[in-house]
Amino acid sequence: MKRALALASLLVFTACTVGPNYQRPAVNLPDQYYGATSPADAASLADTKWFDLFGDATLRSLIEEALRNGFDARIAASRVEQARARYGIAGSARFPNVGYNALYQYGHTSEFASPSDTTGGIAVANVNVGWEVDLWGRIRRLNEAARADYLATEEARQSVLLSLISETASAYFELRELDAELEIVRRTTANFQNTADLFRRRAEGGTASGLDTSRAEALLALEQAQIPLIERAIVMKENQINLLLGRTPGPIPRGLELNAQPLPPAVPAGMPAALLLRRPDIRAAEQQLIAANADIGVAEAAFYPTLNLTGLLGGQSPELASLLGGGHTWSVQAGLLGSIFNAGRLRNQRALAIAQFEEALTNYQRSITSALGEVSSDLVSNEKLAQAEAARVKAVESDREAVRLATLRYESGFSAYFEVLDAQEQLFSAETGAAQLRRDRLLALVDFYRALGGGWEPGT
Repeated sequence: MKRALALASLLVFTACTVGPNYQRPAVNLPDQYYGATSPADAASLADTKWFDLFGDATLRSLIEEALRNGFDARIAASRVEQARARYGIAGSARFPNVGYNALYQYGHTSEFASPSDTTGGIAVANVNVGWEVDLWGRIRRLNEAARADYLATEEARQSVLLSLISETASAYFELRELDAELEIVRRTTANFQNTADLFRRRAEGGTASGLDTSRAEALLALEQAQIPLIERAIVMKENQINLLLGRTPGPIPRGLELNAQPLPPAVPAGMPAALLLRRPDIRAAEQQLIAANADIGVAEAAFYPTLNLTGLLGGQSPELASLLGGGHTWSVQAGLLGSIFNAGRLRNQRALAIAQFEEALTNYQRSITSALGEVSSDLVSNEKLAQAEAARVKAVESDREAVRLATLRYESGFSAYFEVLDAQEQLFSAETGAAQLRRDRLLALVDFYRALGGGWEPGT
């Protein structure tokens, strides 16, 4: 037994690991993002924590609830636990497997048998040990692959959490924009209602034509038709948020109004190389690449024989009471198991592992390229939407002045009331467009933050 243990120890310390060792692939990254108007520096919006980025306390509470109770967050956490368990299963193969078996048998032998006409029992108890000596690193590679799969699942959880933050914030901003549209429509409807009532009274008094009254009522009906449609969209958006929060359908609390939602004065992108460390989807893709690389070693180790050590220690006795003091048995066995002919199965298994590694490598490279494109697009979107919103705000101010002047001209008798109606219609369109642009700017900020991989640090 001592010689066997010494031999096993020697084999362990002299064992090698077949297959390639992982090295991070070289990635060609640009010096700065396409579309950036200033040289890249280390500062990045991703360094801001999500609860500092969003200034609406109600939004922060909704995000916290989504991270705590959301279905996506809970599913991602369960997947991490599954991967952790699989990693533990793979790691157990590095250690001996110790088991036992016990048997008690009682019977009678016929007088015609040899030995003849005997009645009695026998008790047997054994402890057995089995261990695969990892000569070629097969178990080490399996453990390496399982660890990488576990880390990839953890990174996927981080990606889910970042997506959950982004989706909750985006849905909340869309809800506040619908609230703003509803307020604009109701205000415009009230103005058109007053106009329709005015023309109706004048028509009854004979000072207005039926054409004036019909047009005023048509404009009123068009605006009134918008209210139930927006209210429908609000309920649908609230239900979307409830699903993200893990709630049953119900009203969503509101905080700051749309125009009061803070926007940072600058949105620095940082260095493109930082995406490799910040974005959890890129880190997950690299862990999957590490696992695929380890699987090549597992496939190559299958070409070599497997060494298994087994041991047995036990006792047997005709009676249970004297089992420990009865006869003792022990044995030690070492066996090699290998393949002579397998019709190309091992060769194809290795080819499969290599092809899977190439696929994982392509996915890793694709994740990086996609991330660079997302950051570039969102960087430009933030800049251009800010310019568009500034122009739209000026248009709203001009349209409000046009409504005031048209009203004065009408009251002075210099124009028909249709000029006032046209000015009010144009103001409604401009105010609605301004609200939508403010929403788009907030959504672009959220998308940019997500593209940079902000909000979470590794291991949080």
